[in-house]
Amino acid sequence: MRIDIETPVYVISIAAELSGMHPQTLRQYDRLGLVTPGRAGGGGRRYSARDVAQLREVQRLSQDEGVNLAGVKRIMELENAVDALRARVSELTADLERARADLAATEAQYASGTYRRTYLPAVVDSQGTTIVHWGTRPTR
Repeated sequence: MRIDIETPVYVISIAAELSGMHPQTLRQYDRLGLVTPGRAGGGGRRYSARDVAQLREVQRLSQDEGVNLAGVKRIMELENAVDALRARVSELTADLERARADLAATEAQYASGTYRRTYLPAVVDSQGTTIVHWGTRPTR
């Protein structure tokens, strides 16, 4: 079994101790949707390391910064949206880089004279001869 930051492993008492909160506070935050722990087979809450970090952030925002819980929830939703957008930008950047590499390869083939446009379905046999089928597709 692989355990990472997302794996829900801590029972509520341990998560409460790690975050410096009372277990009832964790239950309240779960009801409010501030932190959504995983569930065990019997329905008990299981917190991940990410959940514990999120609990600490909720506590910091509410106690140190004076943000009410509705504000904390909105801040966390916006942070999650920003994270999702950053991930999407990374995906699009990788796609753009692949497209640029494909374009550069095509331009290099064109410059060397080895580029061949095919407008029709074609097959190149082992001798390098292009074979184009001009009839209808065979039925199966």
